[in-house]
Amino acid sequence: MPELPEVETSRRGIDPYVSGHTVVSSLVRQSSLRWPVAQQITSVLPGQTITHTSRRGKYMLLHTGHGTLIIHLGMSGSLRIVDKNAPVRAHDHIDLILDSGHVLRYHDPRRFGAMLWSEDSDPLTHDLLRNLGPEPLSDEFDTACLFRRSRGRKVPIKNLIMDSRVVVGVGNIYANEALFLAGIRPDTPAGRLSRARCERLVTQVRHVIAKAIAVGGTTLRDFVGSDGKPGYFKQSLHVYGRAGEPCTQCGSVLQEIRLGQRSTVFCRRCQR
Repeated sequence: MPELPEVETSRRGIDPYVSGHTVVSSLVRQSSLRWPVAQQITSVLPGQTITHTSRRGKYMLLHTGHGTLIIHLGMSGSLRIVDKNAPVRAHDHIDLILDSGHVLRYHDPRRFGAMLWSEDSDPLTHDLLRNLGPEPLSDEFDTACLFRRSRGRKVPIKNLIMDSRVVVGVGNIYANEALFLAGIRPDTPAGRLSRARCERLVTQVRHVIAKAIAVGGTTLRDFVGSDGKPGYFKQSLHVYGRAGEPCTQCGSVLQEIRLGQRSTVFCRRCQR
């Protein structure tokens, strides 16, 4: 699944091609995604200029003067900038044809993404966005925030930092990596973390997210960047996907457990 760094990579990739450009027409080949594709994509968006793009959590936002297109890539979605004469592949569900002659094309084999519309002056009040926690790279996500939200909680700390109401966009890959770098076992009850350990974890969450964005996201089977090039963060993974392999710090065999139905890999010696 594309996580926050992959979504941000896509946003940065398409932004120079869509911001300041007018949507001439829209084509919806498949309207059945996670939710029905918003009808405003064909009835309102054509003729509108995309003023700018932004991101909230794993949601990408394309802003116009008459509303905002809200995009979620789901399990396997991706966006491409293609020429208007580019051949259509299977699972190319939606085209936004721009005045430049380029097309913003949405591809989604599993159809678990979303194309929604908000007419609110502040799209962050949309039902899917208004209850999201702070961005991991924002000033709002700090030691005090995590320490406060973890008090009295018995849930494993990995589950807590993957809760989008606590902090957005820390998916499974980055939660595994941040906990390893912070030296914290992923199944530790959140309420048992001291303020000092919360500080270490916040630092490492910010570190792994920023690093992943800088190198273009993590290469996944269903995702490549908007320019067609894969991300390279996978080359520097310490624990995710490495169960049974030696720890990069101490050489011990990495262990795998399931937390919240997610694969969780850690080092029994380095993480306590």
